[in-house]
Parts: sequence; structure tokens; C-alpha cells
Amino acid sequence: MALPPSEAHSPDDPIRVLDVTTDDYRRAFELFLAGSDEKAVTHAHLLALVERLPRRSVFLDIGAGSGATTRYLGSHFERTIAIEPSKYMRDALRLTYPEAEVLSDPVETAEPPALADFALCSHMFYFLPESQYLPTVRRLLDWVRPGGELVLVLQNPDNECMRLVRHFYDIRFDLSPTAKALGTGHEDLVESCTLETLPVRFHADNLPDTLAVAEFMANVPDLAERPTRPTRRDLETYVTTHFADPTGTGYTIHHDHDIIRIKRPETP
Repeated sequence: MALPPSEAHSPDDPIRVLDVTTDDYRRAFELFLAGSDEKAVTHAHLLALVERLPRRSVFLDIGAGSGATTRYLGSHFERTIAIEPSKYMRDALRLTYPEAEVLSDPVETAEPPALADFALCSHMFYFLPESQYLPTVRRLLDWVRPGGELVLVLQNPDNECMRLVRHFYDIRFDLSPTAKALGTGHEDLVESCTLETLPVRFHADNLPDTLAVAEFMANVPDLAERPTRPTRRDLETYVTTHFADPTGTGYTIHHDHDIIRIKRPETP
């Protein structure tokens, strides 16, 4: 069912900056979750990785958000530590999974109280300059015990959602060069590094819902600071041109995810 916009907008208005604390953000995110198979696909994949671990003492969720994945995976560990700098998200996280130990510090200064058997960092690298990808991965690996694993999740840079972002902003988020760089010269922290792409898609049967989700997808981290933003008309043109199903059954946006697994060697 389509949810009405909170207020009227002209087609020539720029798309909105959706702050995480607002009803507009919540409405768009709920529509996205209702139409996407992301959680089902990624949760099943991550759980399969967790079940193959030799031990499950500590789970570390880096950038835990509201805690849905934290709770899903954390129930398989003796202890869960979550890093979430946003107060709004921390409040939601504590309601979703009160058993988690929650740290409010950003990644740059956080000091988790225990090494993790399994550390997860989902969709955080959009907020970092590419020059910081490799140093940040090395910092995260310092929080993983020898023999443990760090898993990074980011949208595949060539999926339809990221093509929309590139079309309007000419920016690209891509962890594959970092994954490749970890293959040599980082043997102190990396035993193996693999990248797998999971097919994920959003589908809606009507244009208003699709436009709301496309606007949500187009909200890159620095959107408020950009001198120009695409208009609602620009976005609708892109959506109807690129996402309309040929059979006329609605709109589909593929947003495949890259999953990077980094295993630490048993001995440093």
C-alpha cells in the first residue's frame, strides 16, 4: 500500500534530505524494508558464516544501526558488543537488543572491551573517504581475535541503486580495490580475503512507493552539503526509464550486496 507524502511537493523541488530522526526517513525506510529481500538474503548468508565458526564467544557489530541484524546474529554468541555513534540509533538499538553492550564512540576512537570471534561492519564505508578504506579495515581487524573473521557489507558499485547514485552525483563506493590490496603486504592481520556478491532486489507495484524508496537511496551521506540536488522530476524520469518492469507489473531496483570476508591468521 502506498504511503502518502508528509507534505505536498512540486516536481521542480529538489529531493529531500532525509534525516534519520524524521518521520519522512522512517516512512521511506519502512517502504524499503517492506519491498526488499535484503534482510532475508543477507541474514541467511551471514548466519551460515557464523555457524561455521570454530567458536562463538564474542560478536562485534560495527555501525549497528537500530539493531535488527545485531539481534539476529547476537543470539548465536555468548556476548555481543555494538558500536553505534548516533544517539537516535543507539536508543533504538537498546530497545531492539537490550542484551548488547553498546559503545557510543566513533570507529576512529572506539575501544571494544574484548576481541571478537566475528565482527560485522555493514554499510559504514559510504561515510569514509576512499583513502581511509584500507587504514580503517586494518583498525577493525585489530578488534578481531587471531583466527576470527571480519565481514564487510556494502552495495555492489555496479548495481542499479548505485548506478542511480552515480548518475546524479558522479560518485562511486567500491570496496573491491581494498579487498584486492589486502591480498599482499598485510599478512600480519590477513590470512585470507574473499569477495562474494549477493543478489538483492526491491520491488513495488506502484510509482509513489518506488519514488519514495529511490529518494531514500539517493540520500548520499553528504547530500545536505551538495550545492545542487536532483529534482523530484529528475528522479521520477530516472525511475520510470530504468526501473519499470517490462511486463507492467510495477518497479524493480536491484541492489546487490558485496560481502567481503577477511580471516585473521591463527597466530599474529
